[in-house]
Amino acid sequence: MSKHVLIVGGGIVGLSVAYYCARKGHRVTLLEREGANRGGCSFVNAGMLVPSHIVPLASPGMVQLGLRWMWNPESPFYLKPRLSSDLLSWAWKFHRAATQAHVDRAAPVLRDLHLASRDCYREWATLWDNDFDLTERGMLMLCNTEQGLNEETKAAAYARRLGISAEVLTPSATAELEPNLRMDIAGSVYFPVDCHLTPGRLMMSLAREVERAGVQVSYDTSVDGWRSKGDRIEAVHTNRADAAELAADEYVICAGIWSQNTVRDLGIRIPMQAGKGYSLTLEHPASLPRVCAILSEARVAVTPMGSSLRFAGTMELTGIDEHIDAARVRGIVNSVAAYYPDVTPTRLKQATVRTGLRPCSPDGLPYVGRVSRFANLSVATGHAMMGMSLGPITGKLMAETLSGEPLSCNVQGLSPDRYA
Repeated sequence: MSKHVLIVGGGIVGLSVAYYCARKGHRVTLLEREGANRGGCSFVNAGMLVPSHIVPLASPGMVQLGLRWMWNPESPFYLKPRLSSDLLSWAWKFHRAATQAHVDRAAPVLRDLHLASRDCYREWATLWDNDFDLTERGMLMLCNTEQGLNEETKAAAYARRLGISAEVLTPSATAELEPNLRMDIAGSVYFPVDCHLTPGRLMMSLAREVERAGVQVSYDTSVDGWRSKGDRIEAVHTNRADAAELAADEYVICAGIWSQNTVRDLGIRIPMQAGKGYSLTLEHPASLPRVCAILSEARVAVTPMGSSLRFAGTMELTGIDEHIDAARVRGIVNSVAAYYPDVTPTRLKQATVRTGLRPCSPDGLPYVGRVSRFANLSVATGHAMMGMSLGPITGKLMAETLSGEPLSCNVQGLSPDRYA
C-alpha cells in the first residue's frame, strides 16, 4: 500500500531513504534545513566504502587512547571539557560499551551492512553510468611504526575470521600497489573488499535521481515542532510560511547530529555527540594514489577523487560547532608528511579545508528503525564515520520497514529505543 512518507534531512542517509521509498511507490516529501548547495559531512568525507570497518568506535582500548590523545592539540582526538549532562551521559555509555563482547556482537552486523551497501552502490554505478567515480581497488592501512603494524595485523586476523579478506604487506609489496608514491612505512594491511568514490558527485547524482523519482524536496526548511495524538504523529511544523504544517503517513528523522534536537520535544532521547572531522582537498597534486588509504597511527584517510586528493581525519567532540581549529588542521598536515615525504606541509597549504559534524552514538552503531513511542515515526542516524559507507543500505532498510517487507539485513542492536 502506497503511503506518504515525510523525511527530515537531506544528507546521504535521507536521500537514500527517499530514493528507495520512491522506488517502492510511496509518495515522498524531503525537508532539508540547508540549501541545495550545502556542505556537511555527506560532502566533505573521505568517500570510502569500508566493509573492512567491522569494529565499532566503542571498542577495548579506545577510552585510554582517547584520554592520551586529548591533551595534544594536534592529535586525532579532542574532547572539549565542558559542563554538559548530555556529554557526561554519552561518555559513560561509551565506556560501558567499549568491550570485546560488544565488538563480537556488532562486527557481523556491520560486516553484512557494509557489504549490502556496497552492492547498492554497484547497482547505482550501473544505472547512472558511474558518474560518482566508484572505484573498486581496495584500501590500504598504512603503518609507519612496527607497533602500528602489529596492531593492524591483529585487526586483519579478526577480519579474516569473519570472512573479510585481508593481506599483511611489506613496504616493497605495498609499493607494488602504489608505484607512483614514495612512502615512509613499516608495512601495511590491504583490504581488497573496500572501495572509494567522490562524495560531492555522488550527492549530486542521488539528488538528481530522487527528484526524477518524483520526490518533493524542500530546501531551507527546518522542523520547528510537531502535532501528535496518542501514539501517532499527525503533522510537523516548519519555518516556511507556505508550508507551516505538513502531514504524512510516516515520518523518518535522518537529520544527522540535529536529529536528537528534532525529536526532543516528542520526549524521545537519542544519545549522540557531534564528532567534528576535517577534510583537506588538494587539487592537481604531483601524483595520485591508485588505492585509498588510512594512515593508521594518525587516523587520517587518503582518497583520490578525480584529479584531486583528499585527506580527512580527526574526531573533535566540541558540541555543534563548525569552527575550523588551526591546530587540528596542522595535525593532519604533519601526519601526512610523516607517511608521504613528498607531500610537504607547504604543498598542503594550498588545500581547501572544510569540516563536517558526524553523528556519533555511544556504542558506535547507528540508530535504524521505528521508535516504540509513536507508531509512524522512525529514525535513521548516528552513523559516525560510516555514513557514506552505510547510507544506501540504511535507506533500503527503512523503505522495507515502512513497506512492511522483510528486511534485507539483520539490524540487531540498531534500535533507536536502545537507550530509551
